[in-house]
Amino acid sequence: MVTPLRNRASDGAEPGAPLRYRATWDTADTADTPVAAARVAVRALLDRAGHPPDHRPSQDAQLVVSELVTNAVRHAPGPVGLVLEVSADAGLLRIAVSDTSPRPPVLPAHDPRRVGGHGLHLVTRLCGRLHTAVARETGKQVVAHLRLRGPAASQGTGG
Repeated sequence: MVTPLRNRASDGAEPGAPLRYRATWDTADTADTPVAAARVAVRALLDRAGHPPDHRPSQDAQLVVSELVTNAVRHAPGPVGLVLEVSADAGLLRIAVSDTSPRPPVLPAHDPRRVGGHGLHLVTRLCGRLHTAVARETGKQVVAHLRLRGPAASQGTGG
């Protein structure tokens, strides 16, 4: 059973303030619930920011969040944290996923014949910036910046 340890969304009451969402899950028993909950969270937050779920920015964000949370659940014991922040102009999404392993993610060599292992390649192609902050005692935080508007983010449906 996955238990949300913390789950908090900003109320959006301050005009011009970024929208934020934060959650932490205990992943002792299963990997599916945090990933699904993370997708629901990013979809709802972006919808509030004016990016409907059926438009490409939301779909790309759901993919990035799914991949980063899945990696955290698969490769590290203990709790997984997610922080989402949409900029005040709704043009940028900052995704931060924390876990208990100090080992940074490894981008495997590209191999189209391999089953699996392609998620981080997708994340690096979709995100303008991806970096890892490591704290040996507490683990790491992988941070991705996804542009929601502009040349890299079409407003139509993906395809």
